[in-house]
Amino acid sequence: MTTFLFNEIIFGPVFSRRLGISLGINLLPSGEKLCNFNCIYCECGFTGSVRNCIGKLPSRAEVKDALKVRLTEISMRVEELDMITFAGNGEPSLHPDFPGIIEDTIELRNSNFASAGIAVLSNATTINKESIFKALTKVDYSILKLDSGSAEHIRIINHPQSEFNIDELTNNLKKFQGKLTIQTLFLKGMYEGREVNNTTEDSIIPWLKILEQVKPEMVMVYTFSRSTPVTGLEKIGLDELKEIAGRVEKMGIKVQVSG
Repeated sequence: MTTFLFNEIIFGPVFSRRLGISLGINLLPSGEKLCNFNCIYCECGFTGSVRNCIGKLPSRAEVKDALKVRLTEISMRVEELDMITFAGNGEPSLHPDFPGIIEDTIELRNSNFASAGIAVLSNATTINKESIFKALTKVDYSILKLDSGSAEHIRIINHPQSEFNIDELTNNLKKFQGKLTIQTLFLKGMYEGREVNNTTEDSIIPWLKILEQVKPEMVMVYTFSRSTPVTGLEKIGLDELKEIAGRVEKMGIKVQVSG
């Protein structure tokens, strides 16, 4: 399947179905994916060699300069901007200067678009590191992935590239004391001869229990919108997504649904 990769440090602004008018920041290599997950639905395709990609990361100074130029251009054109979003070709917090880049971004945002939020889309695997955790507590929206409450389902869907412990992840998410958003992508189908479906009760019930413990400000319930790197995966219909969202709302948690 066709993959979708960014070739610039700064991209957009684009309209995001979840974040509004968003200016993207890609801290990963141009045209290559760098991630410690290998999600079967990822629009960027499968993860290549992490070792080969590390040397191709943009420097902190390059990111700051590129963001400053783009923010200046947008302000001069009097364009609207709702969000500055760390996304791009994989997991942004893998960049070794991620905490410093967050500081630079806050500084530039405050000087150019004080009303815009700063969001980070992350798979949450690095929040056990104090420097990453502190950096994420400084942004407006830490949007952290949790595609199932079942460790087995996460291994099938997300393919963590290192040891994964869902209890440890839950405890780390609780440290945000509710100042975070959980994003969950729902899908079903077949992959490598195995059924894939995180809408089943054995996935949903433990997921709801984790949400009850973490108490996030919001949960984003959605399905994939672009091509996936494998065939055999199916989107979840809007009615079913809304049904799942209703179970979260009953817990007093705000939910955003994107079909």
